[in-house]
Amino acid sequence: MEDFAEYVASIDNPGHRTRVEDVFAWVAKTFPDLVPKIAWNQPMFTDHGTFIIGFSVSRQHLAVSPEEAGIQHFSEQIVQAGYEHTKNIVRFPWNRPVDYSLLEKMIAYNIAEKKDCMTFWRK
Repeated sequence: MEDFAEYVASIDNPGHRTRVEDVFAWVAKTFPDLVPKIAWNQPMFTDHGTFIIGFSVSRQHLAVSPEEAGIQHFSEQIVQAGYEHTKNIVRFPWNRPVDYSLLEKMIAYNIAEKKDCMTFWRK
């Protein structure tokens, strides 16, 4: 994805870089109406100008942020899938496959819940 090319190129670990490329490509294919954007030096996808999902890379995991409301809504499913989370991020460890079903649910939830949202973040 052109929008994220510079960000992806900055990831030192080739395996992590490939995983991130795969996740971004999957999001773009699964949700073609979402707009890729870099803000606050982080890749994210938006819908009608509102934040839907963001990503960041750490040494141990790919951090996924569906906003606090998304994490609260899916907290039990996140834990059942074997992932850890804080109130702001879900940790997808590099040594485990990405649960695309869970990721899809989080993104779809935010799209539906924020369809009438006129601000970037939830209020």
